Amino acid sequence: MFGTVSKKAMFGRIREDISVVRERDPAARSSLEVLLCYPGVHTLILHRVASALWRMRLTTPARFVSHIGRFLTGIEVHPGAQIGRRVFIDHGMGVVIGETAIVGDDCTIYQGVTLGGTSLTRGAKRHPTLEAGVVVGAGAKVLGSFTVGAGARIGSNSVVVKTVPPGATAVGIPARIISNDADQQREVQANRMGFSAYAITQGADDPLSIALHQLIDHVAEQDRRIDQLVELLERAGVQPPAPVCDAEPLDAKRLNRLVE
Repeated sequence: MFGTVSKKAMFGRIREDISVVRERDPAARSSLEVLLCYPGVHTLILHRVASALWRMRLTTPARFVSHIGRFLTGIEVHPGAQIGRRVFIDHGMGVVIGETAIVGDDCTIYQGVTLGGTSLTRGAKRHPTLEAGVVVGAGAKVLGSFTVGAGARIGSNSVVVKTVPPGATAVGIPARIISNDADQQREVQANRMGFSAYAITQGADDPLSIALHQLIDHVAEQDRRIDQLVELLERAGVQPPAPVCDAEPLDAKRLNRLVE
């Protein structure tokens, strides 16, 4: 573990961690600043030590190292969690990554994210798997033993409780898929930008909000057509039946503002 080759590999990973931060965070001005001031980098370094101890079955020392990391950074990563390469934990305060979680290469995790488990079964896979390139926005909760596919994005404050397909964007509580960007145009944009800060997507409204807007507009259009039919009947000398109830006319604009 502490041989020359391991030391070279360790310092190589640290250089990789620093370069990733400088690539994805425009606020990072120098490698020294990143090394001294970015808790996500500190967390990854300490996690590698804790993970090595965990694999050696030195579970209490491993937990103690991770506890020190939590005290110093505000980021809690269980030593049993598997963290890939070039992972960027931005800001990081309040991030929790559970024991059986797997975070793939090139993932980005923002502050307040929880990769949590919903099962109490010992020895079982209880936490989510993030495949390569996933972006998890601030405050999102990914709960359960399922997979978030490569390149997927989880919107800020979303609660994800089921599988997210590769390249998809999930938002809301519970999270719903609002787009699946596996087409060529999405890949071109992703390659150009590198990743989506905070998993922000253009037009990423809550799917429930979108559905309510569509229903309101649909009912408003039906009311308009009914009023036209009643007017045509009256012109033709046909008396339409009286309304069943005295409901107020639908105010589509007001209802849409309330949904927003």
